[in-house]
Amino acid sequence: MAKSYKSKANKQTPPPAPTPGSGAPAPAWLHPKPWYAWAIFLLGFLLYTNTFTHDYTQDDAIVITDNMFTQEGIKGIPGLLQYDTFYGFFKDPGKARLVAGGRYRPLTPVMFAIEKAWFKDRQALVGHIVNALLYGLTGAMLYWLIIGLFRPGKEQVFVALGAALLFVSHPVHTEAVANIKGRDEIVALLGSLAALFFTLKAFKNKQPLWHLLAATCFFAALLSKENTITFLAVTPLAFYFFSKADFSKILLHTLPLWIAAAIFLMIRAAVLGWQFGDAPMELMNNPFLKVVNNQWVPFSAGEKSATIMVTLGEYLRLLVVPHPLTHDYYPRHIGIADWGNWKALLSLGLHIALIVWAVLGLRRKDPVSFGILFYIITLSIVSNIVFPVGTNMSERFIYMPSVGFCIAAAVLVYRLFKRGKVNRPAWGMALIGLVALLFSIKTITRNAVWKDNYTLFTTDVKTSPNSAKLRNAAGGELFTQAIKPENEARREAMLREAVPHLQEAIRIHPTYKNAYLLLGNCLNYLKEFEASIQAYQNALSIDPSYSDALENLGITYRDAGKYYGEQRGDLPKALQYLNEAHKMRPDEFETLRLLGVANGVGQNFAQAQQFFLKAIEVKADHADTWFDLAITYLSLGDAARHDECIAKAEALEPGITERRKQR
Repeated sequence: MAKSYKSKANKQTPPPAPTPGSGAPAPAWLHPKPWYAWAIFLLGFLLYTNTFTHDYTQDDAIVITDNMFTQEGIKGIPGLLQYDTFYGFFKDPGKARLVAGGRYRPLTPVMFAIEKAWFKDRQALVGHIVNALLYGLTGAMLYWLIIGLFRPGKEQVFVALGAALLFVSHPVHTEAVANIKGRDEIVALLGSLAALFFTLKAFKNKQPLWHLLAATCFFAALLSKENTITFLAVTPLAFYFFSKADFSKILLHTLPLWIAAAIFLMIRAAVLGWQFGDAPMELMNNPFLKVVNNQWVPFSAGEKSATIMVTLGEYLRLLVVPHPLTHDYYPRHIGIADWGNWKALLSLGLHIALIVWAVLGLRRKDPVSFGILFYIITLSIVSNIVFPVGTNMSERFIYMPSVGFCIAAAVLVYRLFKRGKVNRPAWGMALIGLVALLFSIKTITRNAVWKDNYTLFTTDVKTSPNSAKLRNAAGGELFTQAIKPENEARREAMLREAVPHLQEAIRIHPTYKNAYLLLGNCLNYLKEFEASIQAYQNALSIDPSYSDALENLGITYRDAGKYYGEQRGDLPKALQYLNEAHKMRPDEFETLRLLGVANGVGQNFAQAQQFFLKAIEVKADHADTWFDLAITYLSLGDAARHDECIAKAEALEPGITERRKQR
């Protein structure tokens, strides 16, 4: 019996081996499991399913709906590849380079062009679904990358699972995922993480073919967004922290990425040139400008550095407490700061502490140091320190850097529940799970705001009331919705809501010509013509060649003339405005017709005759104009021509004589 007992005991499964440095076996849930990656993927995807019914928003117009190349579908792909990314929207090489350095990001617009060709009217739905799928895939890739970076053990799976959970649930990513255009951020990060993952596989498995896949992923990421270039620093850093490779091996294994980057830069230079250019002297493309003596001048060095430091502090705050969120951080959501500003000083202190922590952890290869350096390196290119990016900040700018934050946070939570006698990784994961749950709720509710431009702009303007761009966008969208036939009942209320937004945009940005244009449009519909005309004239004083303002000013003169003649019975004022309209638009039919009517009412029949004849030259099939000309000839005593014109009017519209008699 004893012998039998011993035999059975020997056949029992041995307990798991202790993980390095733990002194105790890892619980089953802290072993790598393929379904963890699937769960991360599914969570990332499901969090954005409530965007599938959403419309296009914000910058989707630039790369999708109003981009002439994207709208051509497959035929437009060559244009997307050979021009600045903004060219298809502006259709003007000068305007396409409004942001310093230009933008060459053809990959995701090519995807949009293909979706346009294949799915047509369902393109928005498909675009949102693809974004969610790619986002979930990014979370899964992050999980597998961390598994590959860390040594086997409790910390490996804890950090991989914890960081991936924090990443996919983080609400600060809603701009990148809920906005279809944000796919450039998603693909750039996905390709960068995949490039690092495959580079590590090539190193560990000694299979050079993995390098080809890594280089391909990296090149695709670069074609999506230029900030991918920062992974040329992140990749060797990862080798230093998580492998025993010496400098020569690190250089060898990162060489394919450098080759891919060199090819991209040569293509980019062939399209855009090597000149990055100076920051433009326009507030909406250069936030570091202020008005002094009615002139735009650059910030002082102290103001610029302090303002940048405030924005860097705001990034850290949003990663920890992602509320409130807004899609717009244009001037002056972030105000002009100096080094007496407590936010600038606090941010400086925090960043110095992070840098010191990262440096001190270099020698002992602390993963927290890696997370900090990952964050700083990937943020540097959009921080306005290296070169101007056209705005103070944006939530999408920390999409890539947030990976470093999530890694560092997961490591710190693991250590918190491993101190001294406490060794409860499950408690730590429960804490991360709770945070991920709160993040998920915030993400889902924030997604709802991205339904359409009206919802987005009118919601976020409450969070960013000092942003000239958002005030202008809110006013413009209110105007767009107000003039739709279905909103006629509340048109005036919407227009009156729009006006203060546009006036505030002008207060913040005194030379904002588009805000003056939109203000003029609103005031025109409100029949406040004098104020509307003044708004257009203000826009033209900023840009005398502003075609939209010139066109709308002419229309407003005409509308004002018609209003004062027909509604107010003020003939002199009607003629004043109509004559101004005629100067600006001498061949416009309605203006000519109205001048004929006004001069006829004023008994100036010879002048009325001339205007009616000119109107008929422009539009010969307008029965009422022929009838009015007939009445004018009768007043001039020319009965024969009166009869001819009446006959012409009746031929165009039988019964017009009876209709006009019944007026």
